[in-house]
Amino acid sequence: MNVSNGVREEHKSTATETTFNLIRWAGLSALLAGICYVFVGVFHPPNVPSSVTSTRWEIVHIVACAMSFFGVLGMAGLYARQAKRTGWLGLAGFLLLTFWFVLIMGFSFVEAFVLPHIATTAPSFLQGWFGMLTGSATNVKLGSLATLWTLSGPIYMLGGLLFGIATFRAGILPRWAGVLLALGTLLAPVAKALPNASQPKIAIPVGLALAWLGYALWSERRSPTS
Repeated sequence: MNVSNGVREEHKSTATETTFNLIRWAGLSALLAGICYVFVGVFHPPNVPSSVTSTRWEIVHIVACAMSFFGVLGMAGLYARQAKRTGWLGLAGFLLLTFWFVLIMGFSFVEAFVLPHIATTAPSFLQGWFGMLTGSATNVKLGSLATLWTLSGPIYMLGGLLFGIATFRAGILPRWAGVLLALGTLLAPVAKALPNASQPKIAIPVGLALAWLGYALWSERRSPTS
């Protein structure tokens, strides 16, 4: 009986250690996602057709793809670490932000690997794409892509707001990082009032919040009783 209990305790301890390490590495993913998002916000070129063929455009959108990839992994860890304390609010925010990362990865992939190659052969598609991004009227209809892009804004704002509030209420990860995440996503509509070249900089606060939360999770150490 004692041997059986010892084996069970050892398996339980190993499983706990593995879970802790996975969540901690997910924190590193969130940190990288935040750094990538800040990079995108700082260096994103203006959303105009002439930017598409530049090296800067390609690099920024490849980094945006990386941001989305690390963001999905990072959100899983950030939610798992505080799931019991965040309740339905944290779950809703987690699902919305994760879905937003998946959406943005698709758009970023097209911008990084497709648009530069069709810039000269399909200028009308390019005009339609940037019309979708900026809300300008064009004769090119992109169907469901335009609908998904329109939905991405509310999903981003609501997801960030809910997850930020849930993080603040849980009190496990830095509360002010949760506040910064919530307020940063709510700033999204302000971008429309800024010049085209300055609009991506609205993303910087959210990137900083993700990096802050990710670093806090990654740098955690287990207590002897955990």
